Amino acid sequence: MKKVAVIWSSPNTDGLTASAKNEFIGGLTDAGIRVEEIHLNSKKIEHCRACGNGWGKCLQQGSCVIRDDFAEVYRALTEADGIVWISAVYWWEMTECFKAFFDRLRRCEGMKNRFLAEKRCVLIACAGGTGRGVVECLQQLERGLTHMGMRVYDRIPVVRYNKDYMLPALRPAGQTYADRLENGFDMYY
Repeated sequence: MKKVAVIWSSPNTDGLTASAKNEFIGGLTDAGIRVEEIHLNSKKIEHCRACGNGWGKCLQQGSCVIRDDFAEVYRALTEADGIVWISAVYWWEMTECFKAFFDRLRRCEGMKNRFLAEKRCVLIACAGGTGRGVVECLQQLERGLTHMGMRVYDRIPVVRYNKDYMLPALRPAGQTYADRLENGFDMYY
């Protein structure tokens, strides 16, 4: 049975981002996928210290000197067959706690480990305000994942304007992702 890590960030556990996460997870579980849900807002994740003259243990050993929940979350991602990245959008970007995790992940993964290279991913960005910035957030996230060697299957923007038709579409999107993880999907990279 395939396992998917769903890593998400929003301080609002019953808002638009949480609804999108729940719908996508519903599609994964409908398809028989084991899901590990990781809510970054409930984790203790510090910001990168840029130690060691900008590159510390992350460059040399692929790990971080900060003792918090980063290593636990990183391990969960390495053990998953696929990863779904979901973030609320603030000022055209991921949430602050998402960025704190992502910055440290890029240092360990992109420069040394490559444990996540070739992982198939889905990206979902949710904006409750104007919706402006969702595309930029997805692009920023994809650039970082590409740098780490991950493969993006889909980029899904969910905003107040489209939530009535996008939220219901996330359940079949989760089912499709599960099928692609199991049966493959030809994509050029």
